[in-house]
Amino acid sequence: MKRLISFVIKHIPRKYLQLFAHFGAKFLGLFYLGNKVECNVCHHSYREFLPYGRKPPRSNALCPNCLTLERHRLMWMYLQEKTDFFSAPKKVLHVAPELCFIKRFEAMDNLEYITGDIESPLAKVKMDVHEIPFEANSFDAVFCNHVMEHVEDDIKAMSEIHRVLKPGGFAIMQSPQDMSREETYEDPTITDPKAREEAFWQSDHVRLFGRDYGKRLEKAGFDVIEDDFVKQLPAEVVHQYGLPAEEIVYFCKK
Repeated sequence: MKRLISFVIKHIPRKYLQLFAHFGAKFLGLFYLGNKVECNVCHHSYREFLPYGRKPPRSNALCPNCLTLERHRLMWMYLQEKTDFFSAPKKVLHVAPELCFIKRFEAMDNLEYITGDIESPLAKVKMDVHEIPFEANSFDAVFCNHVMEHVEDDIKAMSEIHRVLKPGGFAIMQSPQDMSREETYEDPTITDPKAREEAFWQSDHVRLFGRDYGKRLEKAGFDVIEDDFVKQLPAEVVHQYGLPAEEIVYFCKK
């Protein structure tokens, strides 16, 4: 199963995975039925989640029903427990929107919810995150996860998100990090896909963030809280919901 999923992720373009992966995942989920883990987003239970990732795939990662990964389930819990996202009126911009969130956020009466991306078929607004086509101070919240490792200029993209946020608004922008690195690693001369995968963990990544990720967000203008929220949770909760053991939530305020 791990080899199959790794092959699919590597060789099928992301835009097609976004459109069709949920059909295959739901079928595979029939073989994972049980009650040892539960997705806190869609509330389906399994004996374990599907494996997911490139090298090697992580065990117990992908919800077969709604396609949440560990980071999505963590973000959902964080928004529930540490923000008023589910109750207060908010205008929200979701860059590179994840399928597991779109319909749920669209159904929330308290949200004015807008999705945008440069190529995703799931997004309603075609946009480049380097030049977001909205006026300054437009949004109460912005989500932009696993994007900054792909873009040409991460500081400019982060600054654009800061620009369109209202004062007092917040953004969550998670990205892969190598916590063994003090500083982010970039080398624009690395263009070969195999070399990029070796250097940056994925062939379509252009940098690998280090422990300085929060400082880069601050450079874009944000007040950043580096929240080790998941480490404050009981071990049984982390296991039950298949949360990442180490991920820091970067809560960015304007």
